[in-house]
Amino acid sequence: MAIVQTNVPITAESCDRMILELARTYPIFRTELMATTAFQRPIRTLVMGRGSRRVIYSAAHHANEWITALVLLKFAEELAVAASEQGSIGGVDAQTLLDTATIYMVPMVNPDGVDLVVGAIQPGQIPYETARMLADRYPEIPFPDGWKANLLGVDLNLQYPAGWLQAREIKFSQGYTRPGPRDYVGRAPLGQLEARALAGYTEFVDPAVVLAYHSQGKVIYWQFQNYVIPGARELGEAFAQVSGYTLEDVPFESSFAGYKDWFIQRFRRPGYTIEVGEGNNPLPLEQFDEIYRDNLGILTTAALGLTE
Repeated sequence: MAIVQTNVPITAESCDRMILELARTYPIFRTELMATTAFQRPIRTLVMGRGSRRVIYSAAHHANEWITALVLLKFAEELAVAASEQGSIGGVDAQTLLDTATIYMVPMVNPDGVDLVVGAIQPGQIPYETARMLADRYPEIPFPDGWKANLLGVDLNLQYPAGWLQAREIKFSQGYTRPGPRDYVGRAPLGQLEARALAGYTEFVDPAVVLAYHSQGKVIYWQFQNYVIPGARELGEAFAQVSGYTLEDVPFESSFAGYKDWFIQRFRRPGYTIEVGEGNNPLPLEQFDEIYRDNLGILTTAALGLTE
């Protein structure tokens, strides 16, 4: 029986349990606690491979985009199974992939917010009622399905020091001036421990490329401002070809203070936001199999890189 269950919404607890069980079951994995949230939920990593090409895959920055965490975990398990059977994944030999790359996964950056959206935090509990009070300031956003932020009401993908002041100006002009379900940038960049922990982890790993998984739109975003990153377009075009997604420029109002923006600015290396699936968040699990098929080639290609 598979460890990663993709037929039920993922919670912080089930994510942590699956990561630990994968690490116990398959020798290719190692894991560590990257951080613990303000509400005492773990943010855990899952690392595999021994190659010199280091890559970071992150998911669930946004609470109602929890389906992306399942994409990474399923990929991890399928890779482990393929490696144990001397087989392949997505047409790629598993051992070759593990010899080429070291993959650092952070499957759930925002476990507090995810638990709110999926119902692991119940009405009547203090965190739920506090979040509902914040959401009442934004009645046009459905609660809890429209919740993207952490439980302190800060949008974690607007927390990075790459045009943070521009993001603040844009979001304030749109009315997101205080904690709420989405688009509040916080008081300062890296003010929230989840974003601070991922930034620190990225500095430690020093990866060649990062993928930040979000939903929805079937779009790949690859640029930040006017930075010219060698090979970034070519790798993005390869992602588009294997997934059927479109490679696009980021809309101006969303083009600042994200994780991939900061990575591009800080490291001058390729970083991508992958927007999976179609519809309204949270996407239904009925889309999962299609989402996973679409993204399997992206995950293997990012690990292997492009060959001449």
